Amino acid sequence: MAEPSLLLLIPAYNEERRIEPVLRRYAEYFSRHYTGPFQIVVVLNGCRDNTRGVVERVARDHPCIRWLEFPDPIGKGGALIEGLKLAGQAEAIGYVDADGATPPEAFHALVRRLGEADCVIGSRWLPGAVLHIPQSSPRRFASRVFHAIVQLLFRMNIRDTQCGAKVMRREAIERIHAHLTIADMAFDINLLYCLKRAGYRILEVPTEWTDQIGSKVRLFRTSLTMLLSVIRIRLIYSPFYRWLRPLRPLEAWLYKKLRAPVPLPGPDPAQIQPAAPRQPTLHDSAPPGPAGRKTG
Repeated sequence: MAEPSLLLLIPAYNEERRIEPVLRRYAEYFSRHYTGPFQIVVVLNGCRDNTRGVVERVARDHPCIRWLEFPDPIGKGGALIEGLKLAGQAEAIGYVDADGATPPEAFHALVRRLGEADCVIGSRWLPGAVLHIPQSSPRRFASRVFHAIVQLLFRMNIRDTQCGAKVMRREAIERIHAHLTIADMAFDINLLYCLKRAGYRILEVPTEWTDQIGSKVRLFRTSLTMLLSVIRIRLIYSPFYRWLRPLRPLEAWLYKKLRAPVPLPGPDPAQIQPAAPRQPTLHDSAPPGPAGRKTG
């Protein structure tokens, strides 16, 4: 039986040194082991290095690879919000980090469980998870403190909201997309909480993970930004949010001081309706015409 058509997003910010083996490994694995249509879309997020050149080179060998490019940094969450506009192109859409922390076999294992839920997420903190290189002690401590805060604020009962390996059904993404507004690394909380509120089932399963060197996470600044964002999400879904709108200039100032992407404006969160987001322009290695563009 053929597997569902699958679109894999990989957000990338200055990843020229790490992304090539990740792309080749994913493309080669899924070309051999996946029975349904499969494509990779790299979302280039304000890259100042040669990440695009590396992606173009790999795409010449693997036609399943395409890319979106945004000249200015829009954050990991912003990159995923843009990439998820392509959800209509596949039955299932997921994402992994550009550093290769999640091997393709582990991501495929999540896709295989999609028949059991509307969203399947990998977890590093459930029994059975395989951590080849665990996080450093400071990052592990920050992760567990953040988890406690998220559980206190949202009661989602998810052990690992931040693992960079998730896959979802198309219809779930299309319904909640307009309510995804968090552009920084707290995007996952925004996504999962929207899915929960819309009544979609989330399945958390143990995964395989290798913590990678060269992380772009700056522990204090990133943690403070994510704390600000989860508080923002909690307030959005409270009766007090309308009274806080005059404080939005202050909110924008705080994000800019933290050198973090400012959250996007969104519709009234109390009414989640089906969304049909506009699809951005995709690039691939063999596009029609001289412009080097292909409309997705």
